Amino acid sequence: MDLHPLKPSREPGVPLYQQLYRRYRDAIAAGQLQPGDRVPSVRSLASELNLARGTVEQAYQRLTSEGYFLARGPAGTVVSPQLGNLGQPKTARACAPLARPSLHSPSDDGTPRPFQMGLPALDAFPRKTWARLAGHNLRASGISAMRYPDPAGYAPLRRAIAAYLGVSRGIVCMPEQVFITAGYWGALDLVCRTLLQAGDTGWYEDPGYLFARQFLERMGMRLEPVPVDAEGLNVEAGQQRNDEARFAVVTPTHQSPMGMAMSLPRRLQLLDWASRREAWIIEDDYDSEFRYHGHPLPALKSLDHDGRVLYAGTFSKVLHPGLRLAYLVVPDAQVERFRQAGDYAGGPGSILPQATAADFMEQGHFARHLRKMRALYAARRGYLVDALQQTWGSRLQVHPQAGGIHLLCKLTAGDKDTSMAAAAQAHGLAVQALSRWQMRKPTHRGLLMGFANVTNPDMAQEWARRLITAMGG
Repeated sequence: MDLHPLKPSREPGVPLYQQLYRRYRDAIAAGQLQPGDRVPSVRSLASELNLARGTVEQAYQRLTSEGYFLARGPAGTVVSPQLGNLGQPKTARACAPLARPSLHSPSDDGTPRPFQMGLPALDAFPRKTWARLAGHNLRASGISAMRYPDPAGYAPLRRAIAAYLGVSRGIVCMPEQVFITAGYWGALDLVCRTLLQAGDTGWYEDPGYLFARQFLERMGMRLEPVPVDAEGLNVEAGQQRNDEARFAVVTPTHQSPMGMAMSLPRRLQLLDWASRREAWIIEDDYDSEFRYHGHPLPALKSLDHDGRVLYAGTFSKVLHPGLRLAYLVVPDAQVERFRQAGDYAGGPGSILPQATAADFMEQGHFARHLRKMRALYAARRGYLVDALQQTWGSRLQVHPQAGGIHLLCKLTAGDKDTSMAAAAQAHGLAVQALSRWQMRKPTHRGLLMGFANVTNPDMAQEWARRLITAMGG
């Protein structure tokens, strides 16, 4: 395929990686690229189109995470063979969308959809402060900002993160152990490139974070679903099902999506298993900052004395996902391996957002923002809980959770969560069915609803009424 039609046209306001992503997506949909076709490497495409490698890497990561591409390690990257006959004539494609909206898709006007998960309170983000810091960094940038950036990430941001984790999460680490990545997918991708091989088996919480599961499977990992209960991941069940697994992916502070915290005995049991089997634990600490009652829980990484835990955090929930910034803390003994792998992974992209995030943290804005958001989310959670209870009565039971930015509502009338979620989505409501987040036959049923963008009680009442109307109530 001729590469030049793929070259972004530098549309104002649209990031280059987003333009490149759209061009590949459209080429696949139009049949110009067929399932199984090999695509150029990041390095060669960046050279051909005169783009930064980080720009191409961001586009490739999104295409891979959404299932358009399949990464095969040294064998290169291909258009996913599982796409089948996706190609449609352009006239038909205009009438038939490629896929239903994903968890992260906004509404047609770009605003968050009602009940949308994974989004912080966008209206409360301190835009003026951020813009001022970004402007200062842009004006102060010199030749150093024009060179190839460090694949491990902007050094001042790595220092700020290491300092923050030491205070807030009990993680003692050096800045050299911190790797900035292009979102959580970038952290998972770096782990897979460095420590794992296609075909490796790993424990996965069941239910667990749906999109991380899909990403790992597309990276060629085999996942063993391990049940969770009131104490989190059932380590004993994992040992019975596959004691020789190479890794485990866990959300110990706030289990995704159920919301419980992993108990201390389970944490110690998991660490003992990883040490004995020389396995890796990927700790996804995605929204630990938001806990509304009780004391903050230490990270699993803070108990890791044998260097088996890889700690992943993200700015998507605490700032906003448009930054595409996350970070990975690796054991000291593995730093050099990760640096070598990072040289070929594209890195986190532009220095400017990293420098702005570093200033945001170092100048105290980050800590103030978190304090504000904890209080705000506690109030907004209350708005939605009250509205659901008034509208639905005993038909929905809100599952108790100490933190997070979504609700889990259990169904008490025997309704199918998949059919209820489908009806809600057909009415523009971004409700998710808990059943979809399970790998084995569903044992938990319920509805998942984001509340971070419920700005007042009236909005909460409106959303609840729209939901019950969508169900035919």
